[in-house]
Amino acid sequence: MTSQPGTAQLNPQGPFKAGANVALFVTCLVDLFRPSVGFAAVKLLEEAGCRVSVPDAQTCCGQPAYNSGDRKTAVDIAKQTIAAFEAFDFVVAPSGSCGGMIKHHYPQLLAEDAVWGPRAEGLAARTYELTQFLAEQCGKTDFGARLSGNCTYHDSCSSLREMKVKAAPRDLLKQVAGLTLTEMEETDACCGFGGTFCIKFPDVSNSMAARKVATIDATGADLLLAGDLGCLMNLAGKMKRDGSRVQVRHVAEVLAGMTDEPAIGEERNS
Repeated sequence: MTSQPGTAQLNPQGPFKAGANVALFVTCLVDLFRPSVGFAAVKLLEEAGCRVSVPDAQTCCGQPAYNSGDRKTAVDIAKQTIAAFEAFDFVVAPSGSCGGMIKHHYPQLLAEDAVWGPRAEGLAARTYELTQFLAEQCGKTDFGARLSGNCTYHDSCSSLREMKVKAAPRDLLKQVAGLTLTEMEETDACCGFGGTFCIKFPDVSNSMAARKVATIDATGADLLLAGDLGCLMNLAGKMKRDGSRVQVRHVAEVLAGMTDEPAIGEERNS
């Protein structure tokens, strides 16, 4: 894993080629709360034939500022992110939420800027959510993972509606030996997190989370998976408070065979 881009010729419209320089957008939540997701993402991308870099200059995608109406800060962060990532062939995030910010909201924020607007569009064209990139660009769905159990999958709002990710994580999970996927009702319903939404409207957020947890419990699954850590942390917190025994993990950890780490919300062994 390197920290700087290579010198490959960029071709935003071209197909993925083995050895492509891929930059991982780690995300704030992964960096601060669940680094194992980042390591799992690197492992998967390298096994798919990518040269993976993690640019040192990356910070937040700017979504909290954007959602709070702080346009100036959001624009400043967008420019910093574009400068840090635009030299790579592809940008991949283990989060549809951060991916959606880069892919859809950066071009909107910078649309009237003659210099940064085209740069935002160029980066957006090469930005993908992790499972989407593995399945649709790399054409790889089987990573040799094994895990016995019954899981259910939550489609995060941004992954589904902004990044159009639906089939990819399921195609990947079908290849995990021993794992059964049981779909929940209203799998596309919001978990109640919504970034700053859960802070602005805690009672509404909690009600939405409770409804989502009820649909998870109804599947009889012992494992909840998703591709966005914000959703997973929100649901894990709600389920732990309610006494649920369902484990919660990011899909990348399962696909990479990295499940030795305690599940989200579980205590570490001393």
